[in-house]
Amino acid sequence: MKLKKNLLLTLMATIVFTGLSFTKLSAQDAQEEAPIDTIARSIHKLQDDFAAFKKLKVSGYIQAQFQVADSNGVPSFAGGNFSTNVDKRFLVRRGRIKFNYDNRLTQYILQFDANQTEIRTKEAYVKITEPWLEAVSLQMGIFDVPFGFEAPQSSSALESPERGRMSQTLLPNENDLGAMVTFQMPKTSKFNFLKFEAGVFNGTNGKGSDFDYQKDFISRLSVSKASKSEKVKYGIGVSYYDGGIRQGNNKVYDEVGVLSNGNTGFIMKDTSLGKPSGKMARRNYMGADAQVSFDFPFGITTLKAEYIQGVQPGTASTSTSAGSDPGTVDTYVRNFNGAYFYYIQNIFQTKHQIVVKYDWYDPNTKVSGDQIGKSVPATYSGQLTKTELKYTTLGIGYNYKWDNNVKITLYYDMVTNEKSVNLTSKGYWKDIPDNVFTVRFQYKF
Repeated sequence: MKLKKNLLLTLMATIVFTGLSFTKLSAQDAQEEAPIDTIARSIHKLQDDFAAFKKLKVSGYIQAQFQVADSNGVPSFAGGNFSTNVDKRFLVRRGRIKFNYDNRLTQYILQFDANQTEIRTKEAYVKITEPWLEAVSLQMGIFDVPFGFEAPQSSSALESPERGRMSQTLLPNENDLGAMVTFQMPKTSKFNFLKFEAGVFNGTNGKGSDFDYQKDFISRLSVSKASKSEKVKYGIGVSYYDGGIRQGNNKVYDEVGVLSNGNTGFIMKDTSLGKPSGKMARRNYMGADAQVSFDFPFGITTLKAEYIQGVQPGTASTSTSAGSDPGTVDTYVRNFNGAYFYYIQNIFQTKHQIVVKYDWYDPNTKVSGDQIGKSVPATYSGQLTKTELKYTTLGIGYNYKWDNNVKITLYYDMVTNEKSVNLTSKGYWKDIPDNVFTVRFQYKF
């Protein structure tokens, strides 16, 4: 009996112990399942965050350079005028950082430009694309205007350190505030080669707030194609600009002719008295551009050209359109033309590249040479000044791609100005010494 009792107690203890063990293990399993579920949720959240993060692209570049000019304090389009008594300088020409949140059919773009003196907004706009053909998009904000080829091209991709004098005068900041519609079929379409852009802008060269009721219309139609072998690539485009700048007062000089003393000068056309007329001085450009590249055994050869002509409102001292309220200054309207030509040669498949560039800008095509600077009658103030002089620039450069990020540029600008014997006091009776040599280091990511 005692043995049976002991066996019964042992069996009962085993059952109780087993039950307790099972209960404990079940509790442990439940506790272990909770952390696994939490980890799964955390991983899923990280995946969502990573997917959103992948839509954000951050890029940028910096251009640090050293320059030497022929003489102190020269006016220059190779990075701006030299300060008085300065013929050598270090510059941070551009320091860009760009944020692009791309949600496929919608985009958010924000880009800043920093140098040694200021930080400014280069781009800030929203872009949306229709979901049916994915061919029509609308963007609004501040962005590069759709005129020509050189102006909207990224400064980091230029083969020369700067855009030509023509581009810098007509579109000095390359951008403006406004809205634009773009039509271009997706890359999968055989019609992707055709692109049309048209927009309405403030016309203030991307500076500050608008100061008149005029809105400027800018458009460009372009074609870009390649041969079946991809050995030849080419593009052509035509651009149109129609706008204006508010006249500061009733003195508007928009015609050049022979004055009462027999000399050539501006003729004042708006003769209303007393108050500014409030009219708009016409700003109108027409341009054409072309690019072609050939993949030769000795390296890729690229040729680029652009020509622009039109009517440009300015002042007595500049042919650049006002970027801020002109106040009460007199208005000078000039007929102009200009062009640039690039020859770019990659050396075989190496990192070396040679660049030759020629450009000209003639701010006033109705006068030339010794017609400029002659005296005008006392009843006129529309004398032709050094602002009317034509400039040509021959640039020769060398680019070396250190790696995928770094490009080193050596470039020499040889600038030639039109001469007039009537501008002796200004030094423009001969070619002024304003050539510039540039050494630039660019880092792009």
